[in-house]
Amino acid sequence: MPARSAVSRRGLGSILVARGQLSADQLRRAFEQQAVSGQRLGEIVVDEGWVSPLDLAIALSEQHALPFVDILDEEIDEDIALALPEHLAQQYRALPVRELDDSTVLVAVSDPGNVQTIDGLRLALKRKVELAVADEGDLGVAQRRIYRRGIDLADEPDDLQKEKDEREDIVVGTTAGAPAVKHVHLALELCVAEGASDIHFEPEADRVVVRARVDGMMREMAVIPKRLQSEVMTRLKIMATLDIAERRAPQDGRMFVKIGANPVDLRVAVLPTTHGEQVVVRVLQRTTRAVGLTELGMNPSAQASFLQAISQPHGAIVACGPTGSGKTTTLYSALELLNEPTRALMTIEDPVEYAVPGVAQIEVRTKSGLTFAQGLRTILRSDPDVLLIGEIRDEETARIAVQAAMTGHLVLTSLHTHGATSAIERLKDMGVEPSLLSASLNCIVAQRLARRLCLDCRQAYTPSAAEMEELEINGGPVPTLYEATGCGRCGRTGYRGRVALYEVLPVGARIRSLVQATTDEIFEAAVQEGMRTLKQEGHRLIVEGTTSLTEIRRVTGGQLA
Repeated sequence: MPARSAVSRRGLGSILVARGQLSADQLRRAFEQQAVSGQRLGEIVVDEGWVSPLDLAIALSEQHALPFVDILDEEIDEDIALALPEHLAQQYRALPVRELDDSTVLVAVSDPGNVQTIDGLRLALKRKVELAVADEGDLGVAQRRIYRRGIDLADEPDDLQKEKDEREDIVVGTTAGAPAVKHVHLALELCVAEGASDIHFEPEADRVVVRARVDGMMREMAVIPKRLQSEVMTRLKIMATLDIAERRAPQDGRMFVKIGANPVDLRVAVLPTTHGEQVVVRVLQRTTRAVGLTELGMNPSAQASFLQAISQPHGAIVACGPTGSGKTTTLYSALELLNEPTRALMTIEDPVEYAVPGVAQIEVRTKSGLTFAQGLRTILRSDPDVLLIGEIRDEETARIAVQAAMTGHLVLTSLHTHGATSAIERLKDMGVEPSLLSASLNCIVAQRLARRLCLDCRQAYTPSAAEMEELEINGGPVPTLYEATGCGRCGRTGYRGRVALYEVLPVGARIRSLVQATTDEIFEAAVQEGMRTLKQEGHRLIVEGTTSLTEIRRVTGGQLA
């Protein structure tokens, strides 16, 4: 123990500098900030983005002469882990990992400098304790996985006597109440923490499966006993203020919940199936800040064309792609640039996904008669300079949007088409006159979202001759490509996060003259004019090591085109 204390006196800052992860100037600035804020040094250097959380954890392990444990890749003994109550695991930021011998447990902690931790753990576990250091974020993920999987509700009563209507203030995360309440709250908390965009409660013959869409792909998250199916679906319907007696017809609702300190807007769709009601929850984490244009990841030429289009006083900018391809994010990045006191900005959406100060935002409510078309007619009488239309769904909305773009308004909108040039054909199919399109369109952006390779586990390889040909690499050095493998940090998928592919078509004089031509003819002209295609963007991201050939094939429909 004395040796450990002697080592621990070595400063964390000096360790980070010696490891080349922090400069002397950054350390000086961190100390100055620490003197003002009172924050811990590690928190400051991570918040500033100078040191990664993982590098900080490794440095802390060196400072305190403790082993570092990659908690998400560890095989955790669940029986040992669950011996520590969840509230104490969160209090001490700790998780038991495994037995070292009959009397000693290895426990991962994120803050080895807390002198009360080891005594508290020893008392709680009634065992000797040896500490190891883990990344704090990874430790939180491991805790959620262990305590959510390990909850045993078999001996608790299967009734709804303790369940109350908490519509006014639902706080997700509490485990108080009936079994169904616990399952629903914990499933929502876990899925949102994993970054889910949609959560499915799917009844099967002998169980209810909870699956979540994370980074665009479905992933099984939990299993709920079949005996709790009715209560779980009832709980979800109560939270969404739906009719719990109606079980034969589809229903739609919404709820606002708190997960931790974060308010989350959830849209709920209930659909009868052969095994009972299925509930799908769409997660809308409202934010007051849209993604900045420079953060979208457009190549420089595409970004310049996009900026030129939105700088015009009137006209239409159309973002197109399949559902979940990031169209709204792209449009809001433009809206953020245009949001100035000298302009009147309005949006009509279903639903509103970003709450932006200075912008009048209207949400479509079909049940009360507020449709896109009806809302648009009213908005155009309200003196807007910039108008964001969430989606063009029908002929009437398309006509109003195009007419607005021709009468002095800058219109930002989205459309479901596969490519930039096919958007013109789609608008013509909706009944918009080619002459109106020629006069109103400024720019069309097609996009896709591809999953990023997990940097902690991606595997390098040399491409085959066939892959080189597919990537259109002729001559020159053979690039190193990467494929997905899977680790604890990426949920064993091999991917973590997403990156956008953009195809930006500025509608200049040549494209305007071809509005009545076929999609293929417009595409050929656009490429000649310098448009970079989704195929070319896919090539770039693969060669850069950002994503894999397999992933680009998936998001572009099997072919890099």
